[in-house]
Amino acid sequence: MKAIEITSYGAPEVLRLGERPDAQAGAGEVLIRVKASGVNRPDVLQRTGNYPVPPGASDIPGLEVAGEIVSGDAEAMAAAGFKIGDRVCALVAGGGYAELCVAPVGQCLPVPVWDGGGLSDVEAASLPETFFTVWSNVFERARLQAGETLLIQGGSSGIGVTAIQMAKALGATVLVTAGSDEKCTACLALGADHAINYKTADFVQEVKKLTNGQGVNVILDMVAGSYVSREVDCLAEDGRLVIIAVQGGARAEINAGLVLRRRLTITGSTLRPRPLAFKTAIANALREKVWPLIASGAIRPVVHSTFAAVDAGSDTGSGAARAHALMESNQHVGKIVLTW
Repeated sequence: MKAIEITSYGAPEVLRLGERPDAQAGAGEVLIRVKASGVNRPDVLQRTGNYPVPPGASDIPGLEVAGEIVSGDAEAMAAAGFKIGDRVCALVAGGGYAELCVAPVGQCLPVPVWDGGGLSDVEAASLPETFFTVWSNVFERARLQAGETLLIQGGSSGIGVTAIQMAKALGATVLVTAGSDEKCTACLALGADHAINYKTADFVQEVKKLTNGQGVNVILDMVAGSYVSREVDCLAEDGRLVIIAVQGGARAEINAGLVLRRRLTITGSTLRPRPLAFKTAIANALREKVWPLIASGAIRPVVHSTFAAVDAGSDTGSGAARAHALMESNQHVGKIVLTW
């Protein structure tokens, strides 16, 4: 099978098209003929040597795929309601940038469909990583409830566009930050109630104005670093800050007195190393509570760009390299997807 390999740690150009033995499904797994692969920030971190591959996972990058089941554990598939030939999308611990990918049955979800149509493979491939992450962190870890207010740092990212739509569909008020007026406009079009250009305004002051000084109930943060102390100032009583990335640095100082007086919670998580049972539980919750919202059109995939994983006549993996370059430029709104 063809696969995009990381030949050494470095710039996007280290991604090269190679060949590997065909992947083989084992117990509790399915083999997917990949039609599209989502591109995510952790892929970039893996390429630069800053995100180690979990034990037992493929060294091929890629955490989400969509395609067709071509083989697998028949008993596990039947128990989950799948069969050979089904179109699925899946969260994987690695190996997504390839023509064939093995996925645990529990981490597969059917491609959402409705009367008269359904999602394309590209749209389906844009779902798993961000939807698993947002559900786990915003709705399970931070316990966002209908009627509460959520602040999303980086509303135009893949995580951001998912969190906006999911929170709105489930009854929350949504505030976002973004790095340009154009990105703010895009976030508002997706349903955000307010968008703050963090380059031209102080998001702490804006949040306080927008909430009449009360603050927000939940913050989804991908920045960390110096943002954490400012986010503590943005939280309402009993507010919850959940950190899912440290793009602004891993160290932070906070006013512990505010944490005590307002009964605040500061938490965080990473998804990739969590066990199968944990991810299966998220998949089950998404299938029950979120997939119907996609089928109804209340939530829709937001794909910014697609790149051919295999360029005709090329062995450079340049499509993947261009996808990573776009990811690093932060010029995109929504997801970036490779096609096979």
